[in-house]
Amino acid sequence: MHMQDDFPLLLSTLYDNAVWQYGPQEIVSVEADRSIHRTTYAETDVRVRKLASAFDTLGIAQGEAVGTFAWNNHRHHELYWATVNTGRICHTLNIRLFPDQLVYIVNHAQDKAIFIDPDLAPAIAPLVDKFETVEHFVIMGPTAEGSGIPGAIAYEDLIADQPEHGPWPRLDERSPMMFCYTSGTTGNPKGVAYTQRSTYMHTLSNLAANPVGTDDNVLPVVPMFHAAAWGYPFMAVTVGAKLTYPGPDLSGEGIVNLFVNEKVTFSAGVPTVWLGIQQHLEANPDIDLSFVRALFCGGSAVPRSMIDWFMTERGVRVVQGWGMTETNPVASAATLKPWMEDWDWDEQLDVLETAGRPIPGLQVKIVDDAGEPLPHDGEAFGELLIRGPWIAAEYYKDERSPNSFMDGWLRTGDVCKITPDGYIRITDRAKDVIKSGGEWISSLDVENELMAHPDIAEATVVGLRHPKWQERPAAFVVPKPGVSVDEDDLKAFLEPRIASWWMPDAFVVIDEIPKTGTGKFDKKVVRAEYETLLESTSSDDE
Repeated sequence: MHMQDDFPLLLSTLYDNAVWQYGPQEIVSVEADRSIHRTTYAETDVRVRKLASAFDTLGIAQGEAVGTFAWNNHRHHELYWATVNTGRICHTLNIRLFPDQLVYIVNHAQDKAIFIDPDLAPAIAPLVDKFETVEHFVIMGPTAEGSGIPGAIAYEDLIADQPEHGPWPRLDERSPMMFCYTSGTTGNPKGVAYTQRSTYMHTLSNLAANPVGTDDNVLPVVPMFHAAAWGYPFMAVTVGAKLTYPGPDLSGEGIVNLFVNEKVTFSAGVPTVWLGIQQHLEANPDIDLSFVRALFCGGSAVPRSMIDWFMTERGVRVVQGWGMTETNPVASAATLKPWMEDWDWDEQLDVLETAGRPIPGLQVKIVDDAGEPLPHDGEAFGELLIRGPWIAAEYYKDERSPNSFMDGWLRTGDVCKITPDGYIRITDRAKDVIKSGGEWISSLDVENELMAHPDIAEATVVGLRHPKWQERPAAFVVPKPGVSVDEDDLKAFLEPRIASWWMPDAFVVIDEIPKTGTGKFDKKVVRAEYETLLESTSSDDE
């Protein structure tokens, strides 16, 4: 028996089916000027096909990269699909990278054009002369005036007179469709080339593991400029869901207003976003979010207290996920198994606060320092390795690849335990593990407990040099607005919750925790600023 095994796994087949079946479905977008733009799958298809033809006009060939420097909005959505359907490569540029990092990745990917949201043009204008391969700058709006970029083209002018592209080409399923670069926490960002096949498999497998459906309204808060907005523009379109794009207003108030006005049922973002929303809801207890089905949360560890608050106070389930740029990107989700639905809430929280179970199609293991496999008994911990059909096998044209890939496995750099029933519990990043007098301390566990304090908005814990113990934990906390905290109060709160020798040696109140370009706490910045904080500690201190 022979099947059509050579039929390519192309995203254009998912797209065409969605336009055919769900043409009237709505796409809502917040513009740069905060106005609301409404369109449909069918109307968007006309614009996608015009944009695809415009690539020919601009001289951008199949296999060449198109940069995007934009918020989550309908034009960015059009760029996603016009590139992927025609064999161009969508290169999403993280707007929070430093200028020299932006120059590096644009030149490394050899972008032929950059599409820029109007309010973001001032960040690109000073760099124009440093881009080696960029031939066109397109301002994503009705005019390019005032962009500060000589010769820039207005998006609407570009597509206005273009013919609609006909049938999509039959591409090689292993050809790249998107370049995503890491946030460059050490050295230059590293590029990952998502392929048609890898993203197709990621889309279908994630829909099976943590479904969204036609009756959902999906709002991706996670940026389209980072890791494909975790794949939700592809997943939502595949099933014909309504899409709501938040544009530049990512404040708690702005997102909650969109939730309410558009009746959003499913959203995805990093923990700092949901903490901001939690604070807004606490200040406005009468806001009704009963229509929200679930919030998918990833990018960094999700505080147990936040998962608990959203469910007990608002009846909204927070689903923690885990992934990396290198995993295309979602690789696990903390969903309950059917028999767990009857468990006590605290028992369910023990599961929901993990990084979840691997998405079907992926394999994981943990290994010790020698690379030897460790048991999945919930006790042993080691570095997490992962492999599967949408996991990167190398970095794009980067000599650093051998450091992260081993015998067909991706080395994640995360230190984890895996439970017998398949849940991954991330205890730290390998670079963030605190070794105190030869004993191991999980900074994430201490952070989680601190974040449960009713007066704490954000907290991070780092290991700092210590004259006796080599390294000890120090906690950095941001109080909620209008309240104050002190060291004695925080110690009293932590004492029944953590091992005594895990207690931070210092508690520092700060206005804001530095964050990476993807919204994670930037511990290296904190460590660098406070590296000598504990060095004066007496060697007799216990």
